[in-house]
Amino acid sequence: QVQLIESGGGLVQAGGSLRLSCAASGRTFNWLDLGWFRQAPGKEREFVATISWKGDTTYDADSVKGRFTISRDNAKNTVYLQMNSLKPEDTAVYYCAAGRGGHYSRSYDYWGQGTQVTVSS
Repeated sequence: QVQLIESGGGLVQAGGSLRLSCAASGRTFNWLDLGWFRQAPGKEREFVATISWKGDTTYDADSVKGRFTISRDNAKNTVYLQMNSLKPEDTAVYYCAAGRGGHYSRSYDYWGQGTQVTVSS
């Protein structure tokens, strides 16, 4: 079992930055790919970024490419999402997930409870 707890969300002005963290517990964390997803009100959950278990491969959604960076520290059992140049349309609840990787939510077996990110214009 893997438990995930996100933190770092909040309110920020457009153009600002936030760094989300997701702390994991469980022995298998180091062998799992990790991902970030988000869900805005009235919309479906969408893929944001993913990182391989070694941390050597990442993939970002087109909507965040060049602005968001996913990284992980296996020694700390933590995955991060650095978000720069934030836009109002980035407003959503952000979830971290662990599993087989990729951009489909069904490929992830473990989910955090989510953290709210609100970007004001």
